[in-house]
Amino acid sequence: MPTITGGAGRYRRRLTPYTFMIPALIGLGLFLFYPLLSSIWFSFHRMHLVNLTQPPDFIGLDNWKFFFEDPNVIRAAKNTLWFVVIMVPMRIVGALITALLLNQAKRSRGFYRTLFYLPALAPPVAATVAFVLLLKPGTGPVNTLLANIGIEGPLWFNDPLWAKPSLVLLGLWGIGDLMIIFVAALLDVPVELHEAAALDGAGVWQRFRYVTLPSISPVLQFAAITGVIGMLQYFTQAAVASSVASGAVTGGGGIANTFGYPSGSTFTYPLYLYVISFGPRGLLGYASVLSVVLFVVAVTFTLILLRRFRTFLR
Repeated sequence: MPTITGGAGRYRRRLTPYTFMIPALIGLGLFLFYPLLSSIWFSFHRMHLVNLTQPPDFIGLDNWKFFFEDPNVIRAAKNTLWFVVIMVPMRIVGALITALLLNQAKRSRGFYRTLFYLPALAPPVAATVAFVLLLKPGTGPVNTLLANIGIEGPLWFNDPLWAKPSLVLLGLWGIGDLMIIFVAALLDVPVELHEAAALDGAGVWQRFRYVTLPSISPVLQFAAITGVIGMLQYFTQAAVASSVASGAVTGGGGIANTFGYPSGSTFTYPLYLYVISFGPRGLLGYASVLSVVLFVVAVTFTLILLRRFRTFLR
């Protein structure tokens, strides 16, 4: 059969890998780069959700100037950062400890894995509503049990000091998604490394620190990156918990007017973005600023974790 030789053949061989990338590039262009560039362009305009037929008005840097002067941004960013710093490490540590214990189980290992994984299958809205009802201060089963043993339970989702920790408890309850990944990673650690370390006199902690952790570091990195990105977009649980705990799910215009209850303690950055976008004023231009900043922060966190994560385990 004839073969392609010369410069034309080399050129075609070089282009072959890129032809397989075309579907992925089309998807990235349509669903990532185009929306991102559109958001950047809209951030320099005044746009109203209630009147989309009117052409956007170019206002320069006014939206960006207001962003740096908006006190709600600081409050929402602090709450979101709290979830990133507290919930992400706790979920990773909790899932890793659970996976280690499950791998040590001698009998019914599959049953316990299924039992711990099931909460991760619960729909976020249903799980949050159930948690709020379980932790209801007056009639909730948790505070009732605590009262029976002489402990006065906190107000949980109705207390600004306990609202965010209550959401952390909800996050820890659903660590099955991370746990099952860690279980697979731990099973993939070579037994020979543990045996060699034991022969050298390494204890349990030393084997975990210098054998297990380096072996599963790519999985830990993946869990950290996806966890941070998830917390930066933390919306559903905070919105549902604040609305249900306040007793008023929706307000005027179909938008929840209780976001952040109690006292703004659960008012995250994505909640503020939603309110600005679909609230009564519908400031889509300013919402574009918020979304662009959120994207930049997520990319920054991702790059830092990609470049520096392994040094944290040394």
